[in-house]
Amino acid sequence: MNREDAPRLRAACRRSRVRETALAGGLVLAAAGAASAITEEPDERDWPQFRRDPALTGVAPAGPGASPALLWTVPLGFSVEGSPAIAGGFVYATALPGLLVKLDLEDGAEQWRYRPGASPAAPERQETAAAAADFEEDRFGESSPAVAAGLVFVGDLLGVLHAVDTETGIPRWTFATGAEIKASPVVVGESVFIGSYDERFYALDRETGEEKWSVATEGPVHGTPALQGDRVWITGCDAVLRGLRITDGAEVGRFDSGAYTAASPALGGGALFYGTFDNEVLSVEADTGELRWRYRHPERSFPFYASAAVTADLVVVAGRDRMVHALDRETGEAHWTFRAGARFDSSPAVASGLVYAGNADGRLHVLDLETGEKRGEFHAGAPIMSSPALSGDRLVFGTQDGALFALGPAPSR
Repeated sequence: MNREDAPRLRAACRRSRVRETALAGGLVLAAAGAASAITEEPDERDWPQFRRDPALTGVAPAGPGASPALLWTVPLGFSVEGSPAIAGGFVYATALPGLLVKLDLEDGAEQWRYRPGASPAAPERQETAAAAADFEEDRFGESSPAVAAGLVFVGDLLGVLHAVDTETGIPRWTFATGAEIKASPVVVGESVFIGSYDERFYALDRETGEEKWSVATEGPVHGTPALQGDRVWITGCDAVLRGLRITDGAEVGRFDSGAYTAASPALGGGALFYGTFDNEVLSVEADTGELRWRYRHPERSFPFYASAAVTADLVVVAGRDRMVHALDRETGEAHWTFRAGARFDSSPAVASGLVYAGNADGRLHVLDLETGEKRGEFHAGAPIMSSPALSGDRLVFGTQDGALFALGPAPSR
């Protein structure tokens, strides 16, 4: 995908059939009452899926501080665009040549690599990344791995969801959709939830990969689902924020976003937050369906491709306007903005009063959460599309020249 204008996403969204009966006023609820909050919280040192938790908050307990330093870097292939997952002291990451790897978080040592259609092998028996690329070029893309119950789940550009054993790197099962998967899977309980460009959203059995239910949308599902209580929320190219009951896929909510959406919704304080390709950030009340607020920068009008991070007080969203925006969670008013030298497609992460935001200029910017003041940076040397993952005082992300980076606190002087 061309990151400047996203022509493939635009083309896919133009093909979508936006339902004429979508209500412009707000969300239609099929069941009364508020859904209870998700109680499944990752281990404090884990970042097991895209945006860390099922609510997609993008917030971790700790990070590497204001001046992160390089711990290790590993070349994986042509481009690393998905966000890594971190669980149990290991990193799981994909690269565009059709490669899923497990690395030791401390030193980057490879544990195994998985290439669809090939047998996994120990690091000493592996080909180079270039040779692996010849086998399944461009199979993995933007879908980020999710780790749960001894399996790592990830979608690919051929429309297949893979469940791979975390110990051996051997696939347990695969499930084929009808088109490419760019959304990331979310695992809650016994179910795996995933959207596809085949204009369907799926709930699969975690252990077997069997379909529990699927729901037709009116356009490709690009974003990762967010879960709250008994509902899963999805956005996509049909310009609809859709709430589905996790047990059977019945539609329990619908909101007309007014524009197609690549960003994933994030949940916090009973509301959903996400940006659109109409250059807006929206907040929708999950209980009542009311639009809480609508934010648009007064001068710069560019799409929001990255997903928001949600704290107790702020919504932090990065845009293609080259800016990071910190918005009041209750009112949508701008608390601060920070301007960089290039667009943001990487979703920001928040930890210990700092914002970590990867930029197309190759810099990971470190900003003060309260003021937006720049506190530090790390220059990776190539555009950053991959969203950072945090584990303790470690931060991991990939770049479009195919490298995976792990950063830690700067050495004391």
